[in-house]
Amino acid sequence: MISKSIEKALNDQVRVEAESSQVYLAMACWAEVKGLDGIAQFMYAQSDEEREHMLKLIKYINERGGHAQVSALKAPNVTFDSFQEMFQKLYEHEIFVSECINNLVEITLNEKDFSTHNFLQWYVAEQIEEEAVARTILDKISMIGDDKGGLYLFDRDIKQLNVSSSVDPTQG
Repeated sequence: MISKSIEKALNDQVRVEAESSQVYLAMACWAEVKGLDGIAQFMYAQSDEEREHMLKLIKYINERGGHAQVSALKAPNVTFDSFQEMFQKLYEHEIFVSECINNLVEITLNEKDFSTHNFLQWYVAEQIEEEAVARTILDKISMIGDDKGGLYLFDRDIKQLNVSSSVDPTQG
């Protein structure tokens, strides 16, 4: 059984994950109408992944005797001046999500809820990977600069982008 304060904190994270899915979805839509099909495909996949993160939390809350809540979401930004700006916003958003997860972990330690703490370690590892992917993308974008040929290749190649993290969430 989880405490009411942990239940509330987890439900807050459900909203963060749902909003993350919406952020990626808005980015996918923007990229798609700009003809950046590879970026759009990448963002649609990321949106789906964030929704899975949300569902994993919902199942955990309900299985531990809590009641998962679906709440109103803050509308994401739907326009960007450039694909570079969009990916910078994505990176900043991932840092925000990492901070939310870290705060949640701190709450579980303070309350000595070691089951939830253990459950959240998957999210900690996932955020390390998410930030690494975002940083790698920003590094590639920096190399491209304003080169249209570079943008073409980036858009084509991002579909296969796979950054391996130094943390393996299946270990430990």
